[in-house]
Amino acid sequence: MNKVYIETYGCQMNEYDTEIVKSILKKNNFTITEQPEEAQVIFLNTCSVRENAHLKVHQRLSVFRQLKKKNKNLVMGVLGCMAQNLRKELLDASVGVDIVAGPDSYKKLPDMLQHVGETGEKEFSLTLSEFETYSDVFPTRESGVNAWLAVMRGCDNFCTFCVVPYTRGRERSRDPKNILDEVQRLAAEGFSQVTLLGQNVNSYRYEGTDFADLIALVSEIEGIKRIRFTSPHPKDFPVKLLEIMAVNKKVCRHIHLPLQSGNDRILELMNRTYTQKEYLNLVDQIRTKVHGVTLTTDVIVGFPTESDSDYQDTLSVMEKVGYDSAFMFIYSERKQTIAQRKFPDDVPAGTKSDRLTNLFNVQRRISLRKNREDLDKVFNVLVEGPAKKPDQLMGRNDGNKIVVFQNRGQRAGDFVKVKIEEVTPNTLIGSVV
Repeated sequence: MNKVYIETYGCQMNEYDTEIVKSILKKNNFTITEQPEEAQVIFLNTCSVRENAHLKVHQRLSVFRQLKKKNKNLVMGVLGCMAQNLRKELLDASVGVDIVAGPDSYKKLPDMLQHVGETGEKEFSLTLSEFETYSDVFPTRESGVNAWLAVMRGCDNFCTFCVVPYTRGRERSRDPKNILDEVQRLAAEGFSQVTLLGQNVNSYRYEGTDFADLIALVSEIEGIKRIRFTSPHPKDFPVKLLEIMAVNKKVCRHIHLPLQSGNDRILELMNRTYTQKEYLNLVDQIRTKVHGVTLTTDVIVGFPTESDSDYQDTLSVMEKVGYDSAFMFIYSERKQTIAQRKFPDDVPAGTKSDRLTNLFNVQRRISLRKNREDLDKVFNVLVEGPAKKPDQLMGRNDGNKIVVFQNRGQRAGDFVKVKIEEVTPNTLIGSVV
């Protein structure tokens, strides 16, 4: 039972957690395979934030149950947020899952696998920790340009629509010395860029060090050329961080600033703790202090009781801010959340769908307009790898926009200057200069 196959769903934190799981398993003499048909163990590292993620995981479990019919000794496990949130459902015999482990239980996986192999009994571990940060585990990463790095875990915000505080526990931050050690190892391994992760990174605190301090410390490490971070919360975005972004060339001028709704009543129901005016004032402050910053966001449509007028407020904010891009979602009720317990999911599905389609079209128009402003500009682009066409490469500029250009033998990790000659809503296209 030494070959393990892992599939990952959800956010960058889940990608990072999969790297942690791989490291723990490898240290315990397991090997990782890219082919599920070869595996004796199949893990799905899951997300609970959206209904679509649940559906995908159940679909994959159905596929893997067919493999289990051919191989009675195949062990199937569900890890992460969905495991934490839906334990009873997943441990039902008909689902075929043998192991269920929450985000704070990954160090127990080798022992859990041994117990399942010896006894055939199901294993689960779902205790949330106040202290676990996996700071003593160096993740097993694929080679590349960017490395995810979690600087903190958990969330204390309790937005009413969000299950994360119940699946990942309360906020706890890593020792900055430990983080810097990991960044130094990443630089030694050839990574040019690090992206610092947290459910709310600007809540990072370790003794006297805040997130702005941490960004400044990371930027001092030789070999790291770019630093990104995600995601901050608008409620406590520090001016100190903006001041660092304005002058520190390593810190990318891109901020993902979740809006969720543009209507004050809905924002209050969501427990977002800011108003539309406060959010727009923050946007003005960001753009005043950080010249040329790229702004992206998250938006939910169809939150309980959202009226057409409430929705129009969201459209108004999208137009006023002019985001470069946005992740847009239909509200989906999540078990255990405050919204699920207090607010009936009363917006018709058709209305939600129409609002999302309209919002998507509005944002597509805004994104195209914003990208046209980049025509004839020259950007320093970090090469990531091949583009869709065989004679082209792709990379990202400082603002995290995808840039496509001709392949002249550049390698992943190289910087090239590209003049933008064409644009789409999602891509900048240009020539190396």
